[in-house]
Amino acid sequence: MLKTKLIKRIAETHYVRSAITDKADLSAFRKKPSFRELLGVSAIGISYIVCWPAISGLGALSVYLRQPLLIAIGGPLLYALSHLVFLAGMYLAGAEYSKIFLRWATRVAIEKLMSKSS
Repeated sequence: MLKTKLIKRIAETHYVRSAITDKADLSAFRKKPSFRELLGVSAIGISYIVCWPAISGLGALSVYLRQPLLIAIGGPLLYALSHLVFLAGMYLAGAEYSKIFLRWATRVAIEKLMSKSS
């Protein structure tokens, strides 16, 4: 009962109603992305791929060399660098792809939740 009311309240918000009314889809992903967008998405991917393996390797090196300050200082620095690469990627890729995807995901999720609660 409470779950159904919550789903209905969420479905009544302007954002969700407009996503459902507009039948938000992923058709915008069919167009060829610009070089800047590709560079941004690549930077985001690189930030994920590099961060934790680099920190893990630094941790292993820290244990091997018996230098705990190496990971204590280097770990947060690597993580911060990865975060900056991620933010640069988000800036380059732009928010358009995120908006399109989130509208579509919202529409699909609410439609499924509403069909299950009925």
